[in-house]
Amino acid sequence: MTKVMVELTDEVATRITPMRNWLSTVLELSLVGFKTPAVATATEIVEFLASDPSPQEVINYHVSTRGQEYLQRLLALNAAGLLSTDEQHELDELEKIEHIFVMLKAQVAAKIHQGN
Repeated sequence: MTKVMVELTDEVATRITPMRNWLSTVLELSLVGFKTPAVATATEIVEFLASDPSPQEVINYHVSTRGQEYLQRLLALNAAGLLSTDEQHELDELEKIEHIFVMLKAQVAAKIHQGN
């Protein structure tokens, strides 16, 4: 893992302090370069991480029912071969978001397990 030092304005530092434990995930989500409404799901996750959740809360976290239902809709359309190009891009972005969050949960679970 690489450590990076950055200079921030006091305002930005204040805003990111609550998510300091989850900052690498927030940065990774921001680097996906969303071009579709998938950004709503990423925003939901960033807002959750900004609440400074405990490791167990991270492991237990699931996106909103709205987000889950929308993903299920895209998956059903994909299975039927009915996705538009835009919907395919959105499904791809949601899969990236899911992958990032699954990796975060795995890291958190490993840290919890090491602590026991």
